[in-house]
Amino acid sequence: MARGSGLSTQAIRNYEEAGILPAAGRTPHGYRVYTALHAQALRAFLALVPGHGHQTATSIMRAVNQDAVDEAFRLIDESHAQLLDDRRTLQAVESALRELESTTVPEPGAGSEPTEVPRPGSTFIGPLAAKLGIRPATLRTWERAGLVRPRRDPRTGYRVYDEADVRDARLAHQLRRGGYLLEQIAPLIAQVRAAGGLQPLEAALCDWHGRLSARGRAMLTGAAELAAYLRAREPTMI
Repeated sequence: MARGSGLSTQAIRNYEEAGILPAAGRTPHGYRVYTALHAQALRAFLALVPGHGHQTATSIMRAVNQDAVDEAFRLIDESHAQLLDDRRTLQAVESALRELESTTVPEPGAGSEPTEVPRPGSTFIGPLAAKLGIRPATLRTWERAGLVRPRRDPRTGYRVYDEADVRDARLAHQLRRGGYLLEQIAPLIAQVRAAGGLQPLEAALCDWHGRLSARGRAMLTGAAELAAYLRAREPTMI
């Protein structure tokens, strides 16, 4: 069975001890005896891993082997829900980026903050907040959360938002409107910064799509193998 799956014999033993495989029978001399049922369990586990991850796949197989099939189904449902949530996050990011691409840098407006922008494309907290339809206090909260990183004017101490800061604020605003928490938004904005802007993210977003699709396909494959294992177990579950 180890050779047929490209694994070591120790890996097979470890899988049995972890509950991924049902307990093997023993010969009078103590040798383990693996059957077609064990082979199908191994195929199911190896098929589940790419879609659900090693830890969840282990928990699914352990639940099945303990005849807790409903628990196995719950774990599978949670993985599918996570995949759907990841797809929605991707859609929200793409929507926010499209919104950014169709807008321009806000023009400074009137208010208690100074209106003389130190360089083209820069603005202050009041005009930016007014353009986004939020309070300046919200921008300060986002700054503390790392979503925006305005510099300070050395003469006045006022926050100055350059084009990249405005982009980050707009992206944060779009995602907040979509219901995302600050701690969920921060890593997304970090990716935008690491990519050097919006344009380089196209390849990353395409790769993200590909990985989600691969996970979805892997879940289908894993489901088929698990269903076959459940059918094979039916005589032992009576």
